[in-house]
Amino acid sequence: MDSILFQASIYLAAAVMAVPLAARLGLGSVLGYLGAGIVIGPLLGLVGAETKELQHFAEFGIVMMLFLIGLELEPRALWDMRDRLIGLGGLQIGVTTLLIMGGAMILGQPVNTALAIGLIFSLSSTAIVLQTLSEKGLTQTGGGRNIFSVLLTQDIAVIPMLAFLPLLALQFVPSLGPDGSIRMKPEEDVHHSMSLVDGLPGWGVTLVTIAAVGLVILIGVYLVRPVFRYIHHAHLREMYTALALLLVVGTAVLMSLVGLSPALGAFLAGVVLANSEFRHELESDLEPFKGLLLGLFFITVGASIDFATFYKSPFSLIGLTLAVMVIKAAVLYGLSIIFHVEGRDRWLFTLGLAQAGEFGFVLISFALQTHVLQTQLADKLLFVVALSMLITPLLFIAYDRFQHLMDASKDTQNPDDIDEEQGHILIAGIGRFGQVINRLVQMAGFKTVVLDNDLQTIQLMRTFGLKGFFGDPTRPETLHAAGLHHAKILVVALDDKDAAIKLVRYARKERPDLHIIARAYDRVHVYALYQAGANDIVREMFDSSLRAGRYALENMGLTEFEAAEAQKTFYKLDRAALRELAELWDPSQPVQKNTAYIEKSRALNKDFETAILESLEAARPLKERTAKDNIE
Repeated sequence: MDSILFQASIYLAAAVMAVPLAARLGLGSVLGYLGAGIVIGPLLGLVGAETKELQHFAEFGIVMMLFLIGLELEPRALWDMRDRLIGLGGLQIGVTTLLIMGGAMILGQPVNTALAIGLIFSLSSTAIVLQTLSEKGLTQTGGGRNIFSVLLTQDIAVIPMLAFLPLLALQFVPSLGPDGSIRMKPEEDVHHSMSLVDGLPGWGVTLVTIAAVGLVILIGVYLVRPVFRYIHHAHLREMYTALALLLVVGTAVLMSLVGLSPALGAFLAGVVLANSEFRHELESDLEPFKGLLLGLFFITVGASIDFATFYKSPFSLIGLTLAVMVIKAAVLYGLSIIFHVEGRDRWLFTLGLAQAGEFGFVLISFALQTHVLQTQLADKLLFVVALSMLITPLLFIAYDRFQHLMDASKDTQNPDDIDEEQGHILIAGIGRFGQVINRLVQMAGFKTVVLDNDLQTIQLMRTFGLKGFFGDPTRPETLHAAGLHHAKILVVALDDKDAAIKLVRYARKERPDLHIIARAYDRVHVYALYQAGANDIVREMFDSSLRAGRYALENMGLTEFEAAEAQKTFYKLDRAALRELAELWDPSQPVQKNTAYIEKSRALNKDFETAILESLEAARPLKERTAKDNIE
């Protein structure tokens, strides 16, 4: 018992120290877990033979992960995304697999092993890529959305890959017995594992397998929901977790008994429950178990890496890693041309997915267990996957550099000549925010001059019959050419916060009488724009958030009039509060360290609450207030 607790302490301590450090460096949690395993295994030798056994236990985290992936994939949503999933994602997996398979065969690998290697390296790192996209604010870009489609396809493709890999192990190909029955394993292995299909004829195997899949669907549709409702009404909170674990474990066991992948069964169960009202409850209950078990799995992978393999041929492993990444990048670049991914989105798509992924560790481990890969080859592949993931941050740095070069090249292009009849409303920035403003103003009969330094956006506008001019709105010569000297209104709708402040400050200096309307990212940006000289400032999410809050109040029992009054009161008070807080805002210190700002904000919040309650009281029908007074 003491030794078990000691080993557990080592694993947990390694994870707690390594993972936050890796996340802080931008490497992602997966590489943190791998690094922790390498430190306590090959480097320090704190863990030993128990690693392999522990890895088998930790693989259950993969089953949980695929169950949770299934929960997120509603069949209708998948059908709506079919073009990107099947086209872009499917081609990426297929073409990459074939090319890498061909390269492996050239290097002397047999067909089945080469195909397994191709499947392993066709996948990219969902964890690292999505985290990096989120940190850099690239998720909603064209390249970011295409990357997400490919990653989603890859996550789904893991299921058939796990089911297909055992078929590549020639020694385990199902065999026909003397009595016409199908044997799933060699004779000597029959008695070592439970099976519902071993020894059955072909039609029997088919029927049992279909029955097992049908049973999972029926349980998910007709049994799980009533049981969850019973648990909910009985207030047995801990039973939620027990039932969630039972679903995953039971499904995995059932699939194993019929010769299918446990991960396949868990994924199927997740998809069946994707439309359930208890989906989020299942996710919250299983997420901690999934995170710990997956982390443990990656730690054991790192601990089991044989560094002697790397020391024997470091240059060949580095060369293989670069070769894999070049092949993947070439495939991705070609697909971006076919699917019309243009400009910087093309390079984000190409560089963002050029690495191998964490599922590669899963497939390598599974292929090793099923004897598709030999131990020595598996060790080499583990190094290649890990090295490619380590290089990923460098790829995003390269993208940032390329993006700056593209922006610089744009600056060298001559801006459009604005020689037509000029309007009195100047709009700088024609993204999703500025487009709505431009359409509203033009449809009301007023002329506008639209400026943007994104040539593709301007060209797209002209395709739909809307006029816009290419040029950098922050450049004085461009602003004056657009008619800054006689404009009545300047609308600043730029995505770049610093550029917006720069533009407002310059415009106010040149035209003290100009009315400036500015788009703000958040409250701090509002303060900076006020100081720069903007007249009206609109937080990009403020009005939509207020409307969503009004809907929430209405569904909590307030009338439409009461909810509207509360919304109106909050709107007036918040706008007034912003001006008061702007006077206390100090750009030289963080908001959380500005004592005067914090005290004023707390006092205003109390005033908000009092005013909104008073407005609700005044909005109630007279008879309701009279009845309440009589009760009191």
